[in-house]
Amino acid sequence: MLPGVCQQPFCLFLPFSIYTIANTAMASSGQLHVDFELKSPAEKVWGTIRDSTTIFPQALSHDYKSIQVLEGDGKAPGSVRLINYAEGSPIVKVSKERIESVDEAEKKYVYSIIDGDLLKYYKTFFGKIIVVPKGESSLVKWSCEFEKASEEIPDPSVIKEFAVKNFKEIDDYLHGKA
Repeated sequence: MLPGVCQQPFCLFLPFSIYTIANTAMASSGQLHVDFELKSPAEKVWGTIRDSTTIFPQALSHDYKSIQVLEGDGKAPGSVRLINYAEGSPIVKVSKERIESVDEAEKKYVYSIIDGDLLKYYKTFFGKIIVVPKGESSLVKWSCEFEKASEEIPDPSVIKEFAVKNFKEIDDYLHGKA
């Protein structure tokens, strides 16, 4: 028997694509969003995101062991970075991220996870960060789109919580440097 090939007599009458679609476990897709305010100005927060390859392992060494640039400059679309998380990281120890797009004017950063532990749980994972000026402070909008590897996998709320925690710690880091 070949996996994914119908062995039942009625399958002789079904077009292959219909059987394949009907027999595929439907993993669900979804989105998560969170908006939160930071005390730091948008320019500083955006600069930290753009320089996260060096700043995150320094400022958040309890969460990030290292971030290595594997392709590109680590800032431009198409760049690929390998992120090694610290021991306390929930579920994910390593991830490979590709920068999909960057809009300096809108302070928008879009990335995808292309390899690593997260893909054991999600077939696809795209993240988006937007930093909005709000007077002397800023509003960060983080969102993700994902497709679960199976129905049993929960939404990646733990990743959303990790992102919020990291940005609040970066905010404290930026204020400590002021």
